[in-house]
Amino acid sequence: MKDFTNEFPVLKEYTYLNTPSSGLVSTTLVKWRQNHDNEFLIRGSLFRDGHKEFLKETRKQIADFFTTDPASVAMVPNFSFGMNAILEGIPGGKKILLLEGDYPSVNWPVEQRDFEVCYAALNADLEHNIEQAVKRNNPDVFAFSLVQYISGIAIDLDYLARLKHNNPDLLLIADGTQFLGTTNFNFSDSPLDVLGASAYKWLLGGYGNGFFLAKEEARERISPRTIGYNSLDASFGNEEAISFIGRLEPGHQDTLNYGSLAEALRFLQNIGMNEIEKYVRRLNDCARQEFIRMDLLDDQLVSREQSTTIFNIKGDRQLFERLRKNGIICSMRGDGVRIGFHIYNTEQDIEKLLHVLAKS
Repeated sequence: MKDFTNEFPVLKEYTYLNTPSSGLVSTTLVKWRQNHDNEFLIRGSLFRDGHKEFLKETRKQIADFFTTDPASVAMVPNFSFGMNAILEGIPGGKKILLLEGDYPSVNWPVEQRDFEVCYAALNADLEHNIEQAVKRNNPDVFAFSLVQYISGIAIDLDYLARLKHNNPDLLLIADGTQFLGTTNFNFSDSPLDVLGASAYKWLLGGYGNGFFLAKEEARERISPRTIGYNSLDASFGNEEAISFIGRLEPGHQDTLNYGSLAEALRFLQNIGMNEIEKYVRRLNDCARQEFIRMDLLDDQLVSREQSTTIFNIKGDRQLFERLRKNGIICSMRGDGVRIGFHIYNTEQDIEKLLHVLAKS
């Protein structure tokens, strides 16, 4: 992988292992944003005259990146907004399966609505727990994160394919915020019915932009209630014809934020998602071996074979502060210190981390 120090200047001062909290924005993206706002400054509303075509191209960029139809792509400001809008389109009383302790923006919107909620335990036997919960409860929907934000436990996609094959009417709604951007992912070939994400983590798109992808069957079964001027592209008197995507895009769309997402996707595409996947996996495998050797991982993480983007290493506030004092940026999450490796990290970053950990 190339040297990204000039592309991400924060690397000149810090060892940045905090992508699970906030991905970096590139120099390339910042220059694009500056040019965008300069054009808006100079031309005013004339600049916005081309926003429809611009957003159409952005939608296509997202679709191409994740191998799906542009008609399946809804651009939303963040995962939380989109998740709430989608849940409003699912009839009350439906039974929804969740994972215990999953990301709040997955679980809370479900728990705050009139659904019958059931749970699967979140531990090393995750897939078995899901299987048993589905058999026991026969849910209509399973909503979950593909990668857990605290532990880094990742659901086996091959298992999800088997689950969907055996339960074709079960809607799978996933949060991919801690997953997308680390692997070459094909939505059309995946077992997922709906996939949403904010783009400020591994996709390196900055804040204020995200998306939901929804297959045709899901769009037919979910009827969001959100509505606004943009839902019908200002075509009045035909509100009943609003599409699923229109319902998730009720207002004026921001070309700066969604354009930032498109620019970030182009940046990753230029590197190559296959190359990114191989590189990140190699870093993770290297770090994992050392963490196991130093007894820094919980036993339930050690027992799982799935590759993940996140590690939660054993440590308290004192260790966290020591890491920060040594220029290692990370986060306290759960009972440990959470770190993650992305394209701008190196084996030297791992060595520095291990050196500080060995002194603790």
